[in-house]
Amino acid sequence: MYVHGMNLRCIARTLKVNSQSVANWVNAYVEQLPPPRALIETHDVIEMDEFFMYQEQKNEV
Repeated sequence: MYVHGMNLRCIARTLKVNSQSVANWVNAYVEQLPPPRALIETHDVIEMDEFFMYQEQKNEV
């Protein structure tokens, strides 16, 4: 329910339980999840001579 957008209080009212119980259930579930994978950032590396060649070609046009 929480994953589908219901807030904790709404879930508690629907299930007729205390909202803190729902919060505990969500926290327990989150603790069981595997750790998130690290984001790998890729950067394009260009050499200075490539940059200057690009600029020269751009200026010729």
